[in-house]
Amino acid sequence: ASWLGLTPREHSSGHIRKLGGISKRGDRYVRMLLTHGARAVLLRAGQMQRAGQNLNALQRWVLALKERTNHNKATCALANKLARIAWATWRHGTVFDPNQAAAA
Repeated sequence: ASWLGLTPREHSSGHIRKLGGISKRGDRYVRMLLTHGARAVLLRAGQMQRAGQNLNALQRWVLALKERTNHNKATCALANKLARIAWATWRHGTVFDPNQAAAA
């Protein structure tokens, strides 16, 4: 996620940690695809919640995050998490389980 520019830019000194916006480094196209995918996941999770359908752990996590912050920050955080999930499944050769994704 850091290589794609989906992590917050950090301006810290000593014990004070200040996080800014995403760094926007790396491949713009892949970052755009992950952001659009995250936006679609967030929209679908909201639709499923309103319809009273069961949500998996990742959908519950992103909806709880959206409650605490705004839509765009939740989208960026989900894109970051999706990038990390994609890397981990590729690196370890495992199958993605959405119920374990939020625990990571």
